[in-house]
Amino acid sequence: MISRKQFNKEIDIIITNAIREDVGTGDHSSLACIPEEATGKAKLLVKEAGIIAGVEFAKQVFDYVDHGLEVEVKIPDGREVTVGDIVFYVSGSSQSILKAERLVLNAMQRMSAIATKTHEYVKLLEGTGTQILDTRKTTPGIRALEKWAVKIGGGENHRFALYDMIMLKDNHIDFCGGITKAIQKTQEYLKRNHLDLKIIVEARDLTEIEEILQNKGVYRILIDNFNYEDTRKAVEMIGDTCLTESSGGITLDTVRKYAECGVDYISSGALTHSVYNMDLSLKAV
Repeated sequence: MISRKQFNKEIDIIITNAIREDVGTGDHSSLACIPEEATGKAKLLVKEAGIIAGVEFAKQVFDYVDHGLEVEVKIPDGREVTVGDIVFYVSGSSQSILKAERLVLNAMQRMSAIATKTHEYVKLLEGTGTQILDTRKTTPGIRALEKWAVKIGGGENHRFALYDMIMLKDNHIDFCGGITKAIQKTQEYLKRNHLDLKIIVEARDLTEIEEILQNKGVYRILIDNFNYEDTRKAVEMIGDTCLTESSGGITLDTVRKYAECGVDYISSGALTHSVYNMDLSLKAV
């Protein structure tokens, strides 16, 4: 996984680019009718129940826009909220509050939706020992926010990008000419380039599980699009050799059954690619 320093850098890039995109040469609506010296206060109002996420990000946005803005947090990230709750108050320059408003809302509405969905999966997995993982199926440009939201919702992050973990999927294997060849070439590549990256290998059937197990140095086997019976067989075959991960169309209706097959992880793109923004608003007090 990427370092905290690198993650923070990603967040800084998101904020800088989002403000550039939204504000451009200036928030002329506010500049036109609100005096520069005017001050005010606004509240983040919850209009839909769920798990709140993005409070810490909002604080960073407000600080980026205007160091003088003050945020009073009432409900921190990761807490359950209901309609009518006030998450925080922000006070200071009225122009600055309005300049930051849309980025804060856009980010928090999406992050809260992701955290809420993740929390649903986590609740269904209670007692199984299986952890839910996100994927790279994220919105281009804001991956760090979406993966942050998964963590807030109680899930775990898979690899952040192509550079922080090796994942040999079906196309890699087919283009390379087979599982064993792909694993061996990967290990040679890592050694040659002095890279310390974990290797995950995808299996499409039990025969491929057998072949993967004949190779050393695999961190996790991705049991992809298996039914329950074959997933249980795969877990038995793998034993303690390496970690296991199920994926492929797993939903809220099926996640518990896959977990009961004994896998260590379940990955789901639905955590980030199939959510509807949670309804939040920033209102002047």
